[in-house]
Amino acid sequence: MGAGEWGVELAKILIVEDNALNIKLFCDLLAAHGHEPQAVTDSRLALDSARTFGPDLVITDIQLPHVSGLELIRMLRADEKLGKVPIMAVTAYAAQGDEERIRAAGAQSYVSKPISVMKFAATVEELLAVERAPGEAAPEEFNDKPEIDDPESWANEEVDDPGPQDPGGEEDST
Repeated sequence: MGAGEWGVELAKILIVEDNALNIKLFCDLLAAHGHEPQAVTDSRLALDSARTFGPDLVITDIQLPHVSGLELIRMLRADEKLGKVPIMAVTAYAAQGDEERIRAAGAQSYVSKPISVMKFAATVEELLAVERAPGEAAPEEFNDKPEIDDPESWANEEVDDPGPQDPGGEEDST
């Protein structure tokens, strides 16, 4: 990883996802945090793309056509060059026991869809912190991140937002 603009730590992050909206969301979030995302939509190409790109983190969906996310995680773990790269699984597949299977395959973290933007960013930062040299500080923008698992955190407050409002009044019948 190298220093990016404004001194933010730049990480190369490979995203393996077949849904275009999720790719855009993940890439936009990561780029906004100073990272270099690269998306792969075909899981059959993911391993070769990872070898070429040399990511600091891999984010993969689990429900992928062709090569499943679980199989991809196993292939990454077995690869000499990529075996120690942190992996975050992101999936809507959230049945009982799935997190354990995903972690057993070799992923360090698991985030269920629909994602919480705050949890996604915090998880990425936590995984990248493992890759930093001992004593190296997290990028400044993450120093005041809320603790997602802390029930006292403002990130867990419920928002009283009724959503789109009907302006009310009577319809014009003329």
